[in-house]
Amino acid sequence: MKNFAFAKINYILLAIGFIIIIIGFILMSGGSTTEEAFNPDIFSDTRIKVAPMVCLFGFLFEIAAILWPSHKNKK
Repeated sequence: MKNFAFAKINYILLAIGFIIIIIGFILMSGGSTTEEAFNPDIFSDTRIKVAPMVCLFGFLFEIAAILWPSHKNKK
């Protein structure tokens, strides 16, 4: 067996954190305002408050996943 930097649980947690970050960026996306029409949706609570908090939680989750102790037998 190869010696990886993290245990399996760390990689699973990293993948979950990455998915949370992607969800946050998807929540931030959407239509924009053009010269012809103003889109008031660019100031919605989802884009301004919820999505950045989801991304922040995802990045904090990534840090926790990296620091999560692996219970490998160290020989």
